[in-house]
This record gives sequence, C-alpha cells and structure tokens, in this order.
Amino acid sequence: MKTFRLPDLGEGLQQAEVSEWHVAENQDVAVDQPLLSVETEKALVEIPSPRSGKIKRLLAKTGDLLPVGAALVEFADGADAPEAGTVVGRLDTSSAPARDAPAANGAAAPARARAAPAVRAMAQRMNVDLAIVTPTGPNDTITAKDVERVARILKEVGPLEMLRGVRRAMARSMEQAHAEVAPVTVNDDADLHAWWGGGQLLMLRLIRAITAGCKAEPALNAWYDGKAVGRRVLESIHLGIAVDSPDGLFVPVLRDVGRRTPEDLRAGLERLRHDVMARTIPPEELRGYTFILSNFGTFGGRYANPIVQPPTVAILGAGRVRDEVVAASGQPAVHPILPLSLTFDHRAVTGGEATRFLSAVIADLQSS
Repeated sequence: MKTFRLPDLGEGLQQAEVSEWHVAENQDVAVDQPLLSVETEKALVEIPSPRSGKIKRLLAKTGDLLPVGAALVEFADGADAPEAGTVVGRLDTSSAPARDAPAANGAAAPARARAAPAVRAMAQRMNVDLAIVTPTGPNDTITAKDVERVARILKEVGPLEMLRGVRRAMARSMEQAHAEVAPVTVNDDADLHAWWGGGQLLMLRLIRAITAGCKAEPALNAWYDGKAVGRRVLESIHLGIAVDSPDGLFVPVLRDVGRRTPEDLRAGLERLRHDVMARTIPPEELRGYTFILSNFGTFGGRYANPIVQPPTVAILGAGRVRDEVVAASGQPAVHPILPLSLTFDHRAVTGGEATRFLSAVIADLQSS
C-alpha cells in the first residue's frame, strides 16, 4: 500500500483546499492522470497522479483545508512511475495517518470552563461551546442563564461561515496589510469634461494617467521591504487591477502598461476579466504587481480608503463619475467629475511625493 500526500505547490504555500475530486475509490488511474483540483490562495491547481495503479481510498473530502504533506490517496498494488513523472508531489510508502489525529505541535489544551454537570449537559443539547460563554456565576462559573443567553445570540446570528479559497486569502491579505502598512489617504477630483462622452474607455484613461503619475513620481511604483527598511523603485509598471467576482476579490496583473498601446491594453483587460470569471487565470498572473488600481465606482461610492497590499506602496481608487456644477470661464456649467482616492504607505512615500503623483494623474485625466 502506498500513500500520496499533498505536494509542495510552490510560492511558499503551506495549505490548500480540496476543490474537486476527478477520480473515485477502486478506480484504475494512469501516470499524470488528474486526481483532484485544489485551491491555493487565488488559483486552482490540478494535481496529477504520480503513478499508475488502483485507488484504494480517498483520504480527504471536498472542502477540506489541508496542510502540505497531508494524505490524499492510498494506492493498492500497481507499478510505480518515476517521481519525475508528476508535475508536483511525491509518493510516500508509509501508511496514511488518521485524518483527525491531533497535531504534534506541543500546544497545551485550552483551560476547561467551569460549569456544573447539568449546565454542561444543557450546553451540549443546545449546541453551545462553553469556551465562548462569559461566566456570571460565583468564582467565574457558567450558569444555565449564561448558556441560554449565548444560545439566543447564536440563533440570531446564524452558523459560523468558514471563509474558504479566495475569501480566506483575501482576509489574510487584509490582515497583513493592516498589521504592516502605515496608510495615508489623499482625496481629490478630476474634471473629465475635455474628453468625456467621446468614446474613450475610462479604464484606459486611468491606466494612462497612472503611467503619467509614476513618471512624475517614480517612488509610488515601488516595493517596500519592512525588515530591511528599504524600498525598490521599479522602472516597469505592472498594474494590478482589482476585479470583483462572486468568489471574492482578485487582483490580476497587466504587465508593463507604460509601454503598451491602448488597443493592446483593452485586449489585455478583457482577457483578464474573462479568465477571472471563468477561474482559469494562471497563478503567475496574480503576482508581481507594482501598483494597484481599484475602479470601485463601477458599483458605486465616491471616495474610499483603499488598502495598500505589501510589498507595493500605493493604490489608486476611482469612484463613480458624477455630474457637478463647476465654474467654467466665470459661468456655471455641468461637468463630469471623477473622485479619486490615493492611499500610500507613509513608510516609503512622503506626502509631497503622493500629492505630486496625484496631481500628475489628475492633469492627464483632464487633458483631451
């Protein structure tokens, strides 16, 4: 009997969620035949079989979140294939461990809550975890009323929904940004009267304006290293485009936007959006951006506090275009106004650099 374990999928990823099994128990498989698909961070990865033979047991269920090295498949007798025959993974000849065996990390068990046996039985019947109950009884004991109170709260809020896949990755990314970045947001408006309504695509104008801003202030097209307390100012602008989807937020990358034609950029935008919605975007297309654009105004909103994603140092948010009365040649006129929100990491970018960048962006957007 041989066990195949979740392989190292690269990029420092430590876990993956089982998305779909492509095989069943007692099925014969060939070398490199797809066994299952797993979701890591924001990419779906297909894992092939490292050998031919018969599958005796599947050791994980769809939806399981597994660490690298967790048992996936038990093979019955069959001819081994060379390990080089599989794109990722290795074959382990040891027996598979129990799926719910405790982790051997030496962590101590949480302290036992104080409650009478009758209260414990009541909590079990009502499906209340005593660990989340605040005790109000003598000597910090949990009373029946405490359990009833928490049961009412849980009934109102509904069951806990574990974040998976893209939303789990998004939550961790936001947590990292909150812990590491020193954010400052500057808001301003751009008057689009010179070209609005002439058939130009707002996203393409925003990309052009960001390129102009980075030329005026290259410090915003950079990566910051918090450990070294240093930054790398980059020449090429690899623009991350925030794309909303039913599965969560994706940030695919448009490479080297400063050197591409509008036609090429338009085609690139359409391809990225299609690949995101179809969940076929390659993992490498979700990495390596140097600046981020969030056109949240497509859905609504005027200003925002966009979140800088390390190691980048800035993100530009564009709100919804609105008609506004402005002074034009001393007379009132109605012009289309685009609200802009620039968040920058104040560890790497000064206020002067940020405002000069935003001024260059606005100047480009207001030109014909």
